[in-house]
Amino acid sequence: MDNNIFVTSPLLPPLEEFIPYLEKIWQNRILTNGGTFHQQLEDALAEYLGVKYVCLFANGTLALLTALQALRITGEVITTPYSFVATSHTLLWNGLTPVFADIDPLTYNINPERVEELITPQTTAIMPVHCYGVPCDVDKIQQVADVYGLKVLYDAAHAFGVKKNGVSILNHGDLSVLSFHATKVFNTFEGGAIICHDARTKQRIDYLKNFGFAGETRVVAPGINAKMNEVEAAFGLLQLKHIDQALAERQALYQHYLKLLDGVAGLSLLDVPDDVSWNHAYCPVLIEPEFGISRNALYDAMKSEGILTRRYFYPLISSFSMYRGFATSQKEHLPCANEIAEKVLCLPIYPGLEREDQQRIVDVIRRMARSVANNVAMISAGGL
Repeated sequence: MDNNIFVTSPLLPPLEEFIPYLEKIWQNRILTNGGTFHQQLEDALAEYLGVKYVCLFANGTLALLTALQALRITGEVITTPYSFVATSHTLLWNGLTPVFADIDPLTYNINPERVEELITPQTTAIMPVHCYGVPCDVDKIQQVADVYGLKVLYDAAHAFGVKKNGVSILNHGDLSVLSFHATKVFNTFEGGAIICHDARTKQRIDYLKNFGFAGETRVVAPGINAKMNEVEAAFGLLQLKHIDQALAERQALYQHYLKLLDGVAGLSLLDVPDDVSWNHAYCPVLIEPEFGISRNALYDAMKSEGILTRRYFYPLISSFSMYRGFATSQKEHLPCANEIAEKVLCLPIYPGLEREDQQRIVDVIRRMARSVANNVAMISAGGL
């Protein structure tokens, strides 16, 4: 275990810096229900992210569930099969029908052209995902939504701090949802948030996340208990003090991967547009046939060396039993998503990952590539 390299590791500021926050909580004796740290974190995040309003949640899944309620979504929702299962699970929990659209082969995000083909009279919304933190084609998605009168709810779990042309990607769509899970770029142990654009919507969301209470004796909606507690909110305030350094470390690690992997045949990295300020949340690579062995074989080889990568996202959401019955789950409807899911491998990337460990990771990749090349050469020589 001591020698294992994990695909990610949570950002944890120095423990001694967290103690004063805990002491304040013990002094106030307020643990939840919109305490001081909760309010401070909403304001601080809105300023940092460049958005109007932030509504904090206990986790990102509850935030997605509530966002669908806040927008009063019904019927069918067009979404991506290439995501974590929480994306589509929230649709089922709300009694909605997921309709899966294929993805773009370069960004791995939902393809707006495929979205338009799937719209029916029952379609009320589009729920794209900014996969790996790389922005969707927000302009084309909004154009489609405007033509057909659809809501747009972004699963922005990966997109903390991401900007396009200098503007937060979270400002697009009717709502955007963030995750602050321990594995994310910015974490509050567990946690999440809904980003909205006006005070009236924020008020409705705040009602919904607190059982629908609009006062001591007045309930205005069938809400849920989804509030972030004070310990997590305090941790988030501390995290904000370290986030810029963490993002810079991630960028440096990613750039170092680019150098170390240069020239490896059959291996390609994510294409990030020049106008995007990316958070380097993940380091996905595609293992192409030219590499010589399959993605799964490389995954197993690295695991045997104590390098725990992740086939992220594999399997596709559409392949799980509760989704197989939907017409758009069939492989012929999702050729690009199925292809990417069979090729992708996310390499370890997180603040604190040592350059020696990066070299160890890439050494295994290059060794496997050389082994395949040598075997091919030996077979060819023997054939001669």
